[in-house]
Amino acid sequence: MKKLLVIGYVWPEPTSSAAGSRMLQLLKFFLKEDYHITFATTTATSQYAYQLELLGIDTAKIELNNASFDKFIAALNPEIVLFDRFMMEEQYGWRVDNQCPKALKILDTEDLHFLRNARKKSLNSDLALEEIILNSDLAKREIASIYRCDLSLIISEVEMNLLQNLFKIPAEIIQYLPYLLSTAEIEKAEHSPSFEDRKEFMFIGNFLHEPNWDTVSYLKQSIWPKIRRDLPNAQLNIYGAYPSEKVFNLQNKKEGFLVQGRAESVDEVMQKHRILLAPIQFGAGLKGKMIDAMQNGLPSITTKIGAEGITKTNDWNGFICDTENEIIEKSIQLYNDEKLWLEKQQNAKSILQNRFSASDFVSFLKSKIANLQSNIIDHRNNNFTGSMLKFHNNRSTYFMSKFIEEKEKNKN
Repeated sequence: MKKLLVIGYVWPEPTSSAAGSRMLQLLKFFLKEDYHITFATTTATSQYAYQLELLGIDTAKIELNNASFDKFIAALNPEIVLFDRFMMEEQYGWRVDNQCPKALKILDTEDLHFLRNARKKSLNSDLALEEIILNSDLAKREIASIYRCDLSLIISEVEMNLLQNLFKIPAEIIQYLPYLLSTAEIEKAEHSPSFEDRKEFMFIGNFLHEPNWDTVSYLKQSIWPKIRRDLPNAQLNIYGAYPSEKVFNLQNKKEGFLVQGRAESVDEVMQKHRILLAPIQFGAGLKGKMIDAMQNGLPSITTKIGAEGITKTNDWNGFICDTENEIIEKSIQLYNDEKLWLEKQQNAKSILQNRFSASDFVSFLKSKIANLQSNIIDHRNNNFTGSMLKFHNNRSTYFMSKFIEEKEKNKN
């Protein structure tokens, strides 16, 4: 049986984050392709981690800057190594090259970290976004990682365009792969509760992800007080994994601002609320909460950043707003107008069907991987930049890792 090694940034938590759901989709794809999968990570397990063993996936704990990984991967000898975010490729890519040089290296970027970081900086800067990106050390690291891999999976067409147009990255080493939804997942909203059976506003997001904290802070300070002025009995419920004390400190029952913490079931909470209020100010990739809302018949109010990569038109299961006043106005309008709410809700299925149907993407990915495996030498020869970056990175990382290894030995 073919073998796949996934080097995870963390254990997948699909109930906590969109990143966890994305990883689970990829794992299921490779299982269908008859791969025996080993998922390895440096992080401690979590009570919310998906039980990969139920899918027949092996798990392993690995260490940073430790030669034990060399023995581990040499014994495993996988045909494919999948890195979960570029930081994992930085740490382990050179070891994979040394021990399993024939293994196909795939990077799942999740989203472009440098883009998210640059957008955050641009909020309080007079510099153009492109200028911030081009002077970003994070961008240099992430782009280098993309070049060092045989294939990188890009979750958003906006990010694909950025990589190809600004950085001139060859199409041969990047593949657009958004969320992969089954027919049942796309049609789930058809059985969701009615307008009358829903009440209140909600927001949801993993609080380890900074854009979610920023959004909740923005809601508390600027958006919700003005909505509440016109809807004095309305409430905004804040859900999310890993809320810190500063998140809970935002709660104010008199203002109808309620911090609920982790949602045990995203579907359950989304199907009891009337509007997802998510005026996201910065970020990258696809916003999983928006797609979850569409699957659960929940109209949403968001920004261009929040809707990015999900639709190519202005069609939305709610409203995409440009200004603070528009966010407030459309939130109130959509909350009160059942006819408008139903009209907007109907947009969700066509967006999901046209943009995220797994059947539209799986065959392309299968073909891409098969072609790479059969032509890997030519593929790598055509990527001289990647070879050059491998050479320099592997040498520098090798010496740094050996230095840390020896330092740790001396401690003991």
